[in-house]
Amino acid sequence: MVTIEINGIKVEAEQGQMLIEAADKAGIAIPRFCYHKNLSIAANCRMCLVEVEKAPKPIPACATPVTDGMVVNTRSTKALAAQKAVMEFLLINHPLDCPVCDQGGECDLQDFSIGYGGDSSQYAELKRVVRDKDIGPLISTELTRCIHCTRCVRFGQEIAGMRELGATGRGEWMEIGTYIEKSVNSELSGNIIDLCPVGALTSKVSRFNYRVWELSSNDSIGAHDCVGSNSNVQVKSGEIKRVIGRENENINDQWISDRDRYSFEGLASDERLGKPLIKKDGEWQEVSWDDALQFAVNGLKAVSDKTQIGSICSPSVTTEEMYLLQKMMRGIGCDNIDHRLRQTDFSGDAQDPAFLGLGMAVADIAKQQAALLIGSNIRKEQPILGHQLRQASLKGAQLSFVNSVRYDFIFAVAQDFIIAPKDFFNELKSLAKAALDKSSADAPDGLAALVASAKVSEAHQACIEQLASAENSIVMLGTIAQSMPDYAALRMLASYIAEATHSTLSYLTPGANTSAAYLTGVLPTASETQGLNTQAMLADGLKAYVLYGVESDYDIENPAQVHNALSKADFVVLMNAYVTDAIKENADVILPISAITEASGTLINVAGNWQSFAAVSKAYEQSKPGWKVLRVMGNLFDIDGFDYQSSEEIINELKASNAVKDDQSETSKASNQVIWACPADSSADSTGLQRIAELPIYRVDAVTRRATALNLTEDAQVEFAKVNSQLASQLKLDDKQTVTAKQGDNTVEITLSIDDSIADNCVYLPAGINAAASLCGGFDTIELISTSNTTNVAE
Repeated sequence: MVTIEINGIKVEAEQGQMLIEAADKAGIAIPRFCYHKNLSIAANCRMCLVEVEKAPKPIPACATPVTDGMVVNTRSTKALAAQKAVMEFLLINHPLDCPVCDQGGECDLQDFSIGYGGDSSQYAELKRVVRDKDIGPLISTELTRCIHCTRCVRFGQEIAGMRELGATGRGEWMEIGTYIEKSVNSELSGNIIDLCPVGALTSKVSRFNYRVWELSSNDSIGAHDCVGSNSNVQVKSGEIKRVIGRENENINDQWISDRDRYSFEGLASDERLGKPLIKKDGEWQEVSWDDALQFAVNGLKAVSDKTQIGSICSPSVTTEEMYLLQKMMRGIGCDNIDHRLRQTDFSGDAQDPAFLGLGMAVADIAKQQAALLIGSNIRKEQPILGHQLRQASLKGAQLSFVNSVRYDFIFAVAQDFIIAPKDFFNELKSLAKAALDKSSADAPDGLAALVASAKVSEAHQACIEQLASAENSIVMLGTIAQSMPDYAALRMLASYIAEATHSTLSYLTPGANTSAAYLTGVLPTASETQGLNTQAMLADGLKAYVLYGVESDYDIENPAQVHNALSKADFVVLMNAYVTDAIKENADVILPISAITEASGTLINVAGNWQSFAAVSKAYEQSKPGWKVLRVMGNLFDIDGFDYQSSEEIINELKASNAVKDDQSETSKASNQVIWACPADSSADSTGLQRIAELPIYRVDAVTRRATALNLTEDAQVEFAKVNSQLASQLKLDDKQTVTAKQGDNTVEITLSIDDSIADNCVYLPAGINAAASLCGGFDTIELISTSNTTNVAE
């Protein structure tokens, strides 16, 4: 530590710390445009010029490290003259269009011009004009306003990992643009809007829809992945106008994904359900809430054997809703309740920890020195975790992947094992054997025999060596791996690899609230009388179903199986914020529950952080918060303990039962380790083509699927199948050709794309898309049949 003096005030600062950081810590304001604490130092705006004793001229505070005894003055005559000169220079070409600028009222240039600007200009020439560029459906440009701070350029290179924006020209002719007029496609791109200190980059989604002083700001939580990014939702007249990042260094720094930023558009979809519906004599009727609730309760009461009722819950609804749903179902005598919509292998249920999680804080991902990710496209599944992993990579971390697609990651990959899903078990056997050879500990029972025939390559050995030699390392099971038919066996081997290399076993869970589903008991194994899991409920064909927050065509692993089970059921209750013709086909009563931004609640992220939030927007028509609907249904069933008056009462009851204090449950490195039980050899001998059913980034839930702007992005163009060129040649198929994809008796016509990032003998056909809504399991065998017509993918 060193001692410096700023404006006559003694300040303690760290040796080597920049002067502007020391001033900020001491609460001394220094104007700035280009400086940002999470970006590299550019020192190109010069607005932070200050006077330093013995320095011949003012120097930039953002690029000047402190030294012991330094004397600084930020408000001296020399400093103020320099700052005012810079402000005059910046205003030479800046347009005077504040009345029509979306940044008006929160513009740094406006604010600083009041303190450092003059009342007249020496510049009489015409101002420059810069042609605006179309950089995609999310961000609008007004580049004449640009002051060349380059925050957006540095963000793309340093945080997003994609240098999509850059500068050409010099001086006043410098322009910010994209490479050969390309769009900006990063999944974190919207953060450059928050970073821009002027109105050069604004939201295309909410352009000219508000003035900033008309907005009310509300802290909230991102509800589209397991990270729980902190955000601020801004509302006008009860309608969400924009979402911006909110700083939380333990979770998301101050960044949010485009999915969290723009998905609110889906709340205004034409498919929102505004009134309760019941089906009578095959016709849908709008009814009152009282009638609809009584109809739903009577229908479930009519099922004499309550073990013939199944409840399937979304992993993204609030903790309060999960808790009351399982409490209601068990109150009527039914333990068939589950949230695992895409999992098909439940043989390892007994090995589950208290909840699936990272085993560490989100921010600790950036501190790992080595990682092995199994079945994960982390960049698109959980963009903020992808960012954290990139920060680890920039510090030298060695990252390895076992996947069926060679994904375009934003960081260096040490080893990339690209194989068909059916070969994952063999690949993990090879890694386990490499770990066994390196470990000095005795082999667990049966492991040596299991891996005896496994072939270990130099890449396998290198991966294990990197994990074992790292001080902090992690083995992650991604959401793709958790959907595979041999998930339990994969997890067992992954657990051994983690243990043998002294790594943390982690889970990247689907949905926004999977951890809460475990803690609240939305599992068939959560009571002594074990019920049926999702797969068993649908395979057995029960008499009644309660679907909560679930769209059956898109959210569950095998849509064909779901349709078959629901169509044969006597009674189906659906509680959702949306309604479609496909939903109406199999339901008997549909209850409109509020979207997550329209009700208070709590989400528990993958690191165990309990994060509560209030309603931020008005409810759609007659929709009601889900916890209130469940509370009334519990009363109609005459179940004790359904007298809650607020969501806070519910969450406090749950916290008390889980001994949670200070809004955060405890996680430990050992909590995710699996007790060893040698898995059966699940090596597949199938020679048919295998489908790869990854869930695309903008198809993860009902709100995101209906977000207009997000679905215009490049990442949203997923209505096609992919095979590599070798398989295409073998099947005599051409790029952009329309083919028939067949699983069992179900077929669909879809455009084919040839992509050599796909593993051999595999067909990449995503889940959650329209084309897959009638197909079978995501990792089942699949056929491709040529048709005569061709379709241009771009069209």
